[in-house]
Amino acid sequence: MSKFLSEIAAAISRSSGASFAVENAQAVHGGDISQAFKLSDASRSFFVKIQPTIRLEWFEAEAAGLTELANANAVRVPQVVCHGVAAGQAYLVLEHLLLKPNGDAAQLGRLLAQQHRVSAAQYGGPRDNWIGATPQPNPWHESWVAFWRDERLGFQLQLAAGNGYGGALQADGEALLTQLDAFFDGYVPAPSLLHGDLWGGNHGYLSDGSPVIFDPAVYFGDRECDLAMTELFGGFAPDFYAAYREAWPLDAGYAVRKTLYNLYHVLNHANLFGGSYVAQAGRMAAQLRAHIL
Repeated sequence: MSKFLSEIAAAISRSSGASFAVENAQAVHGGDISQAFKLSDASRSFFVKIQPTIRLEWFEAEAAGLTELANANAVRVPQVVCHGVAAGQAYLVLEHLLLKPNGDAAQLGRLLAQQHRVSAAQYGGPRDNWIGATPQPNPWHESWVAFWRDERLGFQLQLAAGNGYGGALQADGEALLTQLDAFFDGYVPAPSLLHGDLWGGNHGYLSDGSPVIFDPAVYFGDRECDLAMTELFGGFAPDFYAAYREAWPLDAGYAVRKTLYNLYHVLNHANLFGGSYVAQAGRMAAQLRAHIL
């Protein structure tokens, strides 16, 4: 561990332009599926995530996503310090932020709407990344329906089939893929800059109440995707939704499409964890099919 810490300290010193030597290394929560530490000296602290070297691409993609979100000048994200390999382990170093669960939810809503105003010419992203531990392909598409069919629902359904989840889930899922146009009658979303994995555990607030988002799975897509996921597991205050809608009202079809968008995440949970998520995905797919039959 000492070799790893000394190499990390050297990388931080190079990247930050100021000498850093680890005086305290503390294991902390918040690394999502990675091991995480808070490294400190007398004046500065950093948040460090660690994975086996083979998963360096995870951190490269996360760093790229955080940088893209930072460039939007909207919701704050942790600043990327450096990433690479030290003593045989992949690492990502971020600024360390002291976060609390509650703060100015209305500001988060307004700033997220501002972030979503950042657009691109097509749907997708400059690189593939991960949603949890699952690959998330982001090839550019001119059609949002084609992107959602091929790179989101279709991709997850193929994984589900490989995991042995067939039957009604696959039947309803495959039928749904052929009927996606029904959910977008008269609605063509702008390609918005998305966090991509905006559940309650991926946001927090600084001591002054200002919001921070982290652990992204960034791509350009329908802004409703981010809003839908905030509703999937809860954790966002009513002021957040009111402020977002005031800044950028949602289309009436969101009430139905949010289930379509959250099906992607429930399928991903089914593929990662199995159990009740498989049944939940099946119910959602059947519900969506029933809506258009």
